[in-house]
Amino acid sequence: MNKMDFKSLKSKQRNLRVNFPESLALRVHRSLSWLDRSEQCREDIDSQFIFLWIAFNAAYAQDVEVLKHSESEAFSQFVSKLVDLDNTNELDKLIWSEFPKSIRLLLDNRYVFQPFWDFQNGKLTESEWKERFTKAKSAINNALSSKRTDVVIAIVLQRLYTLRNQTIHGGATWQSSTNRSQMRDGVSFLSQLVPIIINTMMENAGELWGSANYPVVK
Repeated sequence: MNKMDFKSLKSKQRNLRVNFPESLALRVHRSLSWLDRSEQCREDIDSQFIFLWIAFNAAYAQDVEVLKHSESEAFSQFVSKLVDLDNTNELDKLIWSEFPKSIRLLLDNRYVFQPFWDFQNGKLTESEWKERFTKAKSAINNALSSKRTDVVIAIVLQRLYTLRNQTIHGGATWQSSTNRSQMRDGVSFLSQLVPIIINTMMENAGELWGSANYPVVK
């Protein structure tokens, strides 16, 4: 996998940004700023995870609430578009070469599966959340066996959205020993996914990426 970090991507952005539409320029600029911050706190994976998620959200720049829904058409289209435009197959390499173990561990982790928490909060029965977990595993295995990179990425991000909610809404303790594995796996995944997303968007500036949230108002 080609080396992608803030320094290399920022240099690329400076060379290409003159051709960026205003909305794309803003999204890339914001996303890079949060990626930069995430790389400055590698000793604190909780903070790193938060900053990486903001960087992802800045690039995506749409309502991330859609991640609650596994069949969200808008989000699936975004991920599929990235995979289609990824001419050097960096996303394929990420899924199939770099992190097969950590991704599988993350997807097998009940603590980042929202129905498990719905059961804990009395919204589902034990049998209901377990049945959903079994069905989710089947969907994951089908995506893995059929090499559907876009589907695997979407499912992983849905799981990380649960971890994001738990963290941002105060449902976890800083540096808690109870969520280290999912936090480490989340950072491992996002720290390589986010640069690939930024790079793909910059290399395809002519594509319709949509408006940036909260545009700069003078």
